[in-house]
Amino acid sequence: SVTGVQTCALPISVEALAGSEAGICLMHMKGEPRTMQIEPRYDDVVGEVRDFLRDRASTVMAAGIAPERICIDPGFGFGKTLQHNLLLVRGLDRLAGIGTVLFGASRKASLGQLTGRPAGERLVPSVAMALLAAERGASILRVHDVAATRDALAIWTALRDA
Repeated sequence: SVTGVQTCALPISVEALAGSEAGICLMHMKGEPRTMQIEPRYDDVVGEVRDFLRDRASTVMAAGIAPERICIDPGFGFGKTLQHNLLLVRGLDRLAGIGTVLFGASRKASLGQLTGRPAGERLVPSVAMALLAAERGASILRVHDVAATRDALAIWTALRDA
């Protein structure tokens, strides 16, 4: 998978993409899926994620992938505690300029930690988080509840642009 490319897979993925017009999504994840949530630590989660994504973006641009084809995902919930995730949302604007920001927090465990709701009851927290991410610079939102999120974004956009 191109999303969340590992260092060993990066040259092969970049080579395949460079000759196409396809986009690439670079995602941050601390560790690997089976161990990523075991006491993840950061000195500055936003700065470390930003630096990682900036380095990856530079690598793929040097291989011939145009900046407008690059999407970055800070990896909400991937090797991050609740506090790390909140700091990432608050600092999304610090990722600006690296690439188009994709953000996905829909129904994630952190929203359950904040609200006490199970995954199937996280519509409102998911929409609220999507709006906050959009306000802070996310251009692409990965969501489960498309219609509800679209409606909330329509209201938010109308008020912002009024």
